[in-house]
Amino acid sequence: MSSPTTFFGHPWGLATLAATELWERFSFYGMRAILVLYLVAGIDLVNPAESGLALTAGSAAAIYGSYNALVYLTPLAGGWIADRLIGARRSVLIGGIVIAVGHYAMAAPWESTFWIGLLLIAAGTGLLKPNVSAMVGDLYDGQPESRKDSAFSIFYMGINMGAFLAPLVTGWLALEYGWEWGFLAAGIGMTIAVIVYVVGWPSLRQAGTGVPNRADRAVLRKVGIRSLLGLGLFVAAFALQGLWLGYSVDGVALVFTWTILIIAVVYFVVLFRSPLVGPEDRPRLKAFLALFIGAALFWMIFDQAGSTLTILASDWTDRDIGSWVMPAPWLQSVNPIFIIVFAPVFAWLWTKLANRAPSTPMKFAIALIGVGLSFWLLVLPGMAADRGESSAIWWLIGAYLLQTWAELLLSPTGLAASTSLAPVGLGSQVLALWFLAVSVGDSLGGQAIRFFSGYGFGPFFAGLGAVAVVVGIGYIFLARRVSRLMDAAG
Repeated sequence: MSSPTTFFGHPWGLATLAATELWERFSFYGMRAILVLYLVAGIDLVNPAESGLALTAGSAAAIYGSYNALVYLTPLAGGWIADRLIGARRSVLIGGIVIAVGHYAMAAPWESTFWIGLLLIAAGTGLLKPNVSAMVGDLYDGQPESRKDSAFSIFYMGINMGAFLAPLVTGWLALEYGWEWGFLAAGIGMTIAVIVYVVGWPSLRQAGTGVPNRADRAVLRKVGIRSLLGLGLFVAAFALQGLWLGYSVDGVALVFTWTILIIAVVYFVVLFRSPLVGPEDRPRLKAFLALFIGAALFWMIFDQAGSTLTILASDWTDRDIGSWVMPAPWLQSVNPIFIIVFAPVFAWLWTKLANRAPSTPMKFAIALIGVGLSFWLLVLPGMAADRGESSAIWWLIGAYLLQTWAELLLSPTGLAASTSLAPVGLGSQVLALWFLAVSVGDSLGGQAIRFFSGYGFGPFFAGLGAVAVVVGIGYIFLARRVSRLMDAAG
């Protein structure tokens, strides 16, 4: 899999994958930046292009959390499809095309196509997201972990370049010309991602071309039956919940949360019992489970940026700069620009420290404490919002800075660890499990909003921040044990 090391000392294949992910994340974060604002926007009879769906803030947050959770749930299927049917390379291509179609559907002037578009984006992301990361791991097969960590940090910087540009473009277009223009811009971004991927196809060499463990007809039949059974149970649970409490957005979100938690538990049980997992793999999978739990808690807090923090920014933050008012979606570009600034620093730091760098579990511990402190920083502006008062924009910017440092400790490190801890032939599926942690966190975050809805912003930030800090301290004491599990079969 060797290729000329001409892209910041890395193979050119990394440039192709980073650029593809940059534009895919442009489409995702561009749409996400305006999603909640569109859902809560009222009906405007004078300017129909400015009309939204007129939902309550709580319902909008529930939809956002459920959608985000679905986006990171579908990689379970996408990873399996890559490992057992068509390989990672083709999965990424098909997923990119489906995502682009979904964004264009959201831009259409009908509410029904809006919801269809959300489902298509989630389905396409399931095929693309775990497999593009797995291909980055393939490029560094057999190389030192420090070099792989450096590559994933560069890859992550590309992601955040797209995430930085997206809210600026889609937010401005949506507020100036109408919501459909913002959604259309996201679709164009995904189209560029597909073009970049196809043009750079040769630079990937053999990465992602194989099918590690092709499924036979018996396996396909078994998976099909289990999938239909799972879908039937979900529909039954939704129907029973509706009969008991009535059909509502919040009810759907609750059923969806329980479904995701059950899927996570079942998937880990199946993985540990898989005949492809030998005794030498089990310690590493136990270590991965520990990282999974920490990541789920981290994303439960971090991904409030698209819901709770967006509402705080829109309604209770002073965004005046002279006579100009910064559009609320633009604040979602703060975290990505911090990533762009600090990702090279972290990549250089891990390469420089090499074996003296903090272990992966210790990075997770620090990240959890950091994201908890970011919410504690928002307690005072949250309390001000509860009194009906606005706060300075610097509170949010400071919270985003803390979250950025925490993210750089946890996310690229977790991606790299996932590729290393995966048993042979299960690489894409373990990457999919890594993204399932985001799904679990986002779904729990939506339920946390419901729990604290009667208490206000202040208690919400204080409570979730405390949980993260306490768990982070616990991870400090567990770090050495988890590290031993990671190295047990090394």
